[in-house]
Amino acid sequence: MNETDLVAAIGHYLDAFNRGDVEGMAAMFTVPGSILDGMAPHLWQGPRAAEDWYRDVLIEGEQHGATGYCVTLGEPLHNNITGYSAYVVVPASMTFELKGTQITQTGALFTVALRKLAEGWRIAAWAWSKGTR
Repeated sequence: MNETDLVAAIGHYLDAFNRGDVEGMAAMFTVPGSILDGMAPHLWQGPRAAEDWYRDVLIEGEQHGATGYCVTLGEPLHNNITGYSAYVVVPASMTFELKGTQITQTGALFTVALRKLAEGWRIAAWAWSKGTR
């Protein structure tokens, strides 16, 4: 168990997000899971946390004219593996289009708690701390 395994699990989740693959996102999540985000209602919990959060992303995006979300990660700032639990903090940036204009958000932090299951590391919870635009 090392940092590479954790970053790979997080990467699989974000690759699915970047493709708009809600089933792929859910496959990388534990049940139940939790998400804390700046978008209302700010907290999603339970067996469908990933799916419910993504549904709300699409609703909010439609209301504001946002599309084409893409998250990229930097090198982990912090990681701690304790048995079958892990905690990782990674700098992140997100690009998207807002009413046809490309927006880049930098300086965000993606904080993730993971659990080691039989099928590998899975995300138990994550929080997004918004950066600047």
